[in-house]
Amino acid sequence: MTTNEYIRAVKKQGWEPFNGKLWQRNYWEHIIRDEQSYLCIAEYIVNNPTNWVEDKFFFKELK
Repeated sequence: MTTNEYIRAVKKQGWEPFNGKLWQRNYWEHIIRDEQSYLCIAEYIVNNPTNWVEDKFFFKELK
């Protein structure tokens, strides 16, 4: 549904088309079963933006 709404907005509202993939394929789901699992996931979420520059998919925009 989200993809269809995006395509509709590109056509009718002048949104800029995105030429890459909109959705991540084969993501990993994880069921939070206890407090320790929750704390690990929460820490990952909090630290994720800081770790982005170390990610293999990170690139600096050339100016």
